[in-house]
Amino acid sequence: MRRTIPLFLLILCAPIAFAHHGAGTFDLSKTIQLQGKLTRIDLINPHSWLYFENTDKDGKLMRYRCEMRSAHVLRRSGWSEELFPVGKQITVEASPDRADPNSCYLQTITFPNGSHMDRYGQYVKSAGGAVTEIRGPLVAPNTKREYRRPTGEPNLAGDWAPEQLVMTNARGTGGGLVPLSQIAQPAQPAARGGGGARGGARGGPQLYGGTELTELGQQAATNFKREDNPRFRCETTSIIFDWTFDGPVNRITQSKEQIVLQYGQFGLKRTIYMNLKQHPANVKPSRSGHSIGSWEGDVLVVDTTGFLPGVLNAPVRHSDKLHVVERFSLDPKTMELTRSYTAEDPVNLKGKYTGSDKISIADAPYAPGKCQDLTLVDYSKEGQRGK
Repeated sequence: MRRTIPLFLLILCAPIAFAHHGAGTFDLSKTIQLQGKLTRIDLINPHSWLYFENTDKDGKLMRYRCEMRSAHVLRRSGWSEELFPVGKQITVEASPDRADPNSCYLQTITFPNGSHMDRYGQYVKSAGGAVTEIRGPLVAPNTKREYRRPTGEPNLAGDWAPEQLVMTNARGTGGGLVPLSQIAQPAQPAARGGGGARGGARGGPQLYGGTELTELGQQAATNFKREDNPRFRCETTSIIFDWTFDGPVNRITQSKEQIVLQYGQFGLKRTIYMNLKQHPANVKPSRSGHSIGSWEGDVLVVDTTGFLPGVLNAPVRHSDKLHVVERFSLDPKTMELTRSYTAEDPVNLKGKYTGSDKISIADAPYAPGKCQDLTLVDYSKEGQRGK
């Protein structure tokens, strides 16, 4: 821009809230307004980024970036590269980063034609390059999928996704998370599967997935640092956590001998061997482990061992002794696939770590996309080098 655009044009008060990624170093109690020329948009996992620049009062070129939601959930919300006209002037309202003055948390972007997009908004294209907001899901999935395969088992094959969770404040600064189908209704806390941390009864010990941690497990959780999270290395946290976290589109491929689960965000692939009764003795440990499956009536039971040490659900770590049992059941009326799970790890968990989650026929095709985590980059230094 030819005129001076100060970094902090507008500061507003907003409730402090934490999105399901966590606020990181962003100060969600403040809102700043910036203007500049849009230079790039990266729709990537686990966070997408919007880049723009302007010229300060001394004629110095200033580059900024704003963090957005993950690529797969933006795709399900109607966001695409062609909606962002590179080279055009934009106005951004955002929460500033406490540590990096050139980074921000996108609340709203306004385009030259006057249309705008909020962080958690759902949009479709409209005339003149504008966008129209949709209150609720964009697409009604085709649920006309056969319940059973020709061989008699429930038909798990296809693309699946959990319902999106969005903030009641579409700008992403407060109001809590609710299922997308309830966005037009009064706000209610969104239910999530087991696995979160909870305080014990009457101020008792901290519980994770319904169990206490061992002394070693608690020490590891206490010392857990943000950069220890596998997601910042573009790695799946665990087979339990990432099946539904952040609304990915997953894919299941099914045959009589094996069932393959492909995770939508970081591309983790699991093969469930249906023709094995026990795990081989020489299994090479991996992040996905070794899975064998069997049918108990119409319920798929999956037993998984052979893990590399890792993170079960931050800050809870797991050892190579981790043992996970999952039970998948498909509702023939709703075509919703429910998974319940139990994890045991004598090194880190005193008892059984349990929970459940639910996915439905996906509203978008499976497309894991690329991942590059840039959260820990100091853009106030990188940006000035022209990156």
